[in-house]
Amino acid sequence: MRNLPHNFNKVEACVEQIVQDVGPHIVMGTPLGLGKPAQLINALYKRVKSDSSLSLKIITALSLELPQAKSDLEKRFLDPFVDRVFSGYVSLDYMKDLRNNSLPENIELFEFYVKSGSLLGLEYAQQHYTSTNYTHVPCSLKDHGINVLVQMVAKREEQGVVEYSLSCNPEITLELFPKNKKENSQNKKILLIGQVHEQLPFMLNDALVEPEYFDMIVDNSDYSTRLFSVPDMPVSRTEYLIALHVSCLIPDGGTLQLGISSLCDAIVYACTFREKNNLEYKAVLSDLGVLEKFSKIIETSGDLDHFYEGLYANSEMFVDGFLDLISSGIVKRKVYDHLGLQELLNKKKITEKVTVDSLKILEEHEIISNPLTKTDSDFLLKYGVIMCDMTSRRLEDISVDDLGKKLKNGIFLHGGFLLGPQFFYDRLNVLDPEVMDAINMTKISYTNSLYGQEELKRAQRTKARFINTIFSATLLGAATSDALENGQVISGVGGQYNFVAQAHELVGARSILILKATYTKNGVTVSNIRWQYGHITVPRHLRDIFITEYGIADVKGKSDEEVIKAMLNITDSRFQEELLDQAKEAGKISKNYRIPQPFKTNLPEYFKPIFATYQRDDVFPRFPFGSDFTEEEIVLAQCLKALKKKNLHKAVLLPMIIKGLFSSTKGVELYLKRMRFDQVSGIKNTIHRALLIAELREELHI
Repeated sequence: MRNLPHNFNKVEACVEQIVQDVGPHIVMGTPLGLGKPAQLINALYKRVKSDSSLSLKIITALSLELPQAKSDLEKRFLDPFVDRVFSGYVSLDYMKDLRNNSLPENIELFEFYVKSGSLLGLEYAQQHYTSTNYTHVPCSLKDHGINVLVQMVAKREEQGVVEYSLSCNPEITLELFPKNKKENSQNKKILLIGQVHEQLPFMLNDALVEPEYFDMIVDNSDYSTRLFSVPDMPVSRTEYLIALHVSCLIPDGGTLQLGISSLCDAIVYACTFREKNNLEYKAVLSDLGVLEKFSKIIETSGDLDHFYEGLYANSEMFVDGFLDLISSGIVKRKVYDHLGLQELLNKKKITEKVTVDSLKILEEHEIISNPLTKTDSDFLLKYGVIMCDMTSRRLEDISVDDLGKKLKNGIFLHGGFLLGPQFFYDRLNVLDPEVMDAINMTKISYTNSLYGQEELKRAQRTKARFINTIFSATLLGAATSDALENGQVISGVGGQYNFVAQAHELVGARSILILKATYTKNGVTVSNIRWQYGHITVPRHLRDIFITEYGIADVKGKSDEEVIKAMLNITDSRFQEELLDQAKEAGKISKNYRIPQPFKTNLPEYFKPIFATYQRDDVFPRFPFGSDFTEEEIVLAQCLKALKKKNLHKAVLLPMIIKGLFSSTKGVELYLKRMRFDQVSGIKNTIHRALLIAELREELHI
């Protein structure tokens, strides 16, 4: 491994040491998302920027930026929100220069994943984007010649012993720097530098490392500034409809993977709804026609009842929704890092409750011997079967008093990185120790692939459901999530392809790709299900399950004609006939085929009255898990969204302006004050204020 790290109080001193140790050509990797040590990265960036004899190549992903307003109205809304929610957050200087097209010639930036839509049209970012599967990133870093890896870490000291945690981002670091000394020696030419952050959650298990794991540590409480948080966004009716369909396909005793979005928040809520209000949950599904239209796939691949056994979570991203699934008793199925033990649990030969019979069954399956060897005793101690060393003891001589109550060291969540709202980090920092022990932040190859410990992973990942968001699908079952037809990158492949492929490799697993049926831009609505699209992320030979707000398309193993029929059944009815004609013209479906009557009502207005009843009763809240937005901001956000749409129709705006100019402000004073419209001057501000008053009065039914 390494010797004790060189400790620094100032990032500038650490930077000078990096330059001295590495030389003039620095190739720096830094984690995706939260784990970037901004002060250290900015200091290194500044140092290289000021010295043309040095060069810096940055390889990373998801460089987080503060929200940016696109209009004067948005600015009035966003600025106070950003000041409140992100106060003290240190931004990345290289992203500021990237936005201004002012990256210096001696510095290059390569990213393999970006915030959705954030870098569209930005030529440098588009040209330097690196398309790669998440599991291939460590190899990509080596190909770039990485010689420095920097990341934020958590620290604790107990009884004079200092320990560190890779916390939010062990996923790539553990790949490049295994804790096994022999494996780690191959990367001795790469400097590993940790910057301590006092508010970063201290994650255990694989994320826990000793001081000598690092070459350098920067430790200064002044650098423990605001962590980047991702505010929960409102959940729409469309998202709830998609989530309800998804929740039908998650079997009890299974495995779950999720990403981050309001759509995934809706899925978490739908699962919680299924668990806590099962009768009402089934009634909603019945009212929406889900049970009637999709009974076959629900019967063969889904579940509608309580989560008695619970789920095991295996996800590259540990999102706050998983904590809600844990607290509601849904994520609770523990897995174990011993193949024989895991297989006995799967077959229900044993349970987590330890009994004398547990020992007999372990012996029968040749996992332990009789009498116990030292290896046997260590195994039984590790998993809590016995309470003290029993080397050489015969099984017949072991009594109930010698046994533990239940198995230990089980894990109900494996994750690669974590990111979410501020209250997610706060909850992690005070999490019950028993719950924290059952969460393992680990390397990305463990969560996203089967190679390496394949037999064990297969035993753990029973009835897996890998749920990922896409923005477009074809009638033949290809999917797009990372880029537009012209090659402009929207986000990145990330781990999506990994999980889709994994679903086909695991017995009983399913890949579920979710998307909204339509997309509206500049007042024009188009179908997100198309005959063909000029770019794909997931090829059609990996097609499995697609879900829109209109239903479920089970297309795994189906012929092209069967796939087209299933995809048309979940397409918005405004576009079905045109798509059907294209399929017929291509000779991929019978000329006589007609779309079945039950699927010809795939229109937003069809579900609106059914869903409205439940929304009035607050069964489906807009913010199911809380929000960083105030009550006034929630209303204002809705109004601004509505105004943005109306802005496309100029004829609508003039009556609104007149109405707003001559309306009373009674009942909307707080909203105007929040937008700094309590007093205004100038024609532009007066018009904006009038539009907002008119929209507020409509939204609030005043």
